[in-house]
This record gives sequence, structure tokens and C-alpha cells, in this order.
Amino acid sequence: MKIVFAGTPEFAVPSLRAAARHNEVVAVYTQPDRPAGRGRGLSVSPVKLEALKRGIPVLQPQTLRNPQTQAALRALAPDLMVVVAYGLILPRAVLEIPRHGCWNVHASLLPRWRGAAPIQRAIEAGDSQSGVCLMQMDAGLDTGPVILRQATPISETDTAGLLHDRLAELGAQVLADGLGLLRAGIRPIPTPQPAEGVTYAHKLDKAEARLDWSQPAVALARKVRAFMPWPIAEATVAGERLRIHGAIALDLHHQAAPGTLLAATRQGLDIACGAGALRLRVVQREGGKAITAADYLNARRDLTGA
Repeated sequence: MKIVFAGTPEFAVPSLRAAARHNEVVAVYTQPDRPAGRGRGLSVSPVKLEALKRGIPVLQPQTLRNPQTQAALRALAPDLMVVVAYGLILPRAVLEIPRHGCWNVHASLLPRWRGAAPIQRAIEAGDSQSGVCLMQMDAGLDTGPVILRQATPISETDTAGLLHDRLAELGAQVLADGLGLLRAGIRPIPTPQPAEGVTYAHKLDKAEARLDWSQPAVALARKVRAFMPWPIAEATVAGERLRIHGAIALDLHHQAAPGTLLAATRQGLDIACGAGALRLRVVQREGGKAITAADYLNARRDLTGA
């Protein structure tokens, strides 16, 4: 089959590899190169790097609404367009170009967590499982019928980074299964999403990373995991602003005001929350790197045993 692939971040790379395994990927669409880092040099997307390595032509339009851009896509005569975390809206005119339409690999069990940040929101909400869906795209936001799905449990130690990597590989597997059916002449029949259970995974905002100690410790521990590796949770602890890379909730009864440092040991810094306490186990000082609580206390001897 002739496939056009559209994707941008690292999450989409395993799916691109799966699409190219037994099919002809005639072009890859990805977001335009953008300034990044202190030097503001142009950053190339992971999908573009993978495409160039494979010798696949790369197209980087600012929008897909342009008639000239749509004509260029139509000239490729794709059998299918595969979209994975592309970042641009596909108008109806584009959805109708490929012979088999457009498929999307989405990192949630739809209709739960439609939208931009399904991995992080699932962890933040305390979901017991996540997964991937291979979806036939329509004009809505992640509203299309589901072709295939695969679930995976979310453990109490999963960060967004760990779950991201697992779902990226799972998404590639589900895509490969769907493509295998098409190559065999079997057009899978998508199942419409149920109207019940719809939730939206709104885009992450860096301001959300600031922890509110009046919240329960279990909710804050989930936030720490959900915001790792970005934007990384942060809070003021013992008069110092810290980024928090690792923490666990303690079922600890106390009468202290939220934000009070209850204990400082080599096991962690215990902070009073609205309910329970949050034990900070890996922290980062401004301008420093992530260190264990034990290493942090070596530099803050005034806190030992607090």
C-alpha cells in the first residue's frame, strides 16, 4: 500500500517504523522546524529525523487548509494516511483524499481522554489503566470510530515518561495489526465510540506544575508522576524552591498546616498536605541536577531531623 504518514514527536516514531515495514511510505508530513534551546537554533522533529534516515520525502506545511497543500497530497495518490501526534488539524477535504481515509493512533482508551495530553491526564486522575486506539478519523476531535484497541495497566510507579514509551510501542503494534488486515484484503469495520464516558485531556500548562499543599497527598503524588518528565512538579520547601522528580503519598495523620516540613530523613522530606503527607524522594535545586533526598540533606544540614 501507498501510505502517507503524519506525525511529529518521539511517540510517533515506532508507528512510522511499523508503517514502513511492509508498505511504501511515499511521504512524511511533520511540523515545521522551530527554534529551540538557548541558542534558538532550529529543532528538527524526531519523525523528520527517522524519515530522512529512511530516505522518505518530508513535507512540512504550516497548515493543511491550503488548496495547494491539498493538491500536493492528492498527487501522491495515497491508499491511506496514518496520523500519530501530528499537531495539525486535518480538514474534511484532506480526510477524503486517501482511498481508505485517515487512521489515527491515539494514546487512550477512547472515548476517555480525547485531546492533547491523554497520557498525563490518565495518571493525574488515578486511572487504573490506559491504552491505545486505532481510530478512523472524522472531522471531530478524536471522535471517530475505533478500529482496534489495546489496554495496559497503569502502575503506582508509572510516570508519564514510562507510560509514554510503553504506549508508543503498543500503538505501533496496533497499527501494524490494522495494516496487516488491509494488506490481506480485509477492511476492518470500525466501532462507533459510546456517548457515555467522554473526557477531555486538556493540554498541559506549566503553571499546573506548582503543587498546592492543601490538596491530598495522593493527588499530589499522582501529579508528580503525571508531570514527569515535563513540566516537572515544583514547590517551595523549607524556604527553597524545588523541582520534584519523585515522591510518594503517606497515609499520615497530623495537625500541621499544609506545607509544613514534618520530617527530613535520608528516606525523604515529609511535607504536610491537606490529607496525609507527601514524601519527596528525588528533588532538584535551582540550577542543579536531580538528587536524592539524602544528597539534598547533605547540602541542607539545617534540616536534618526537622
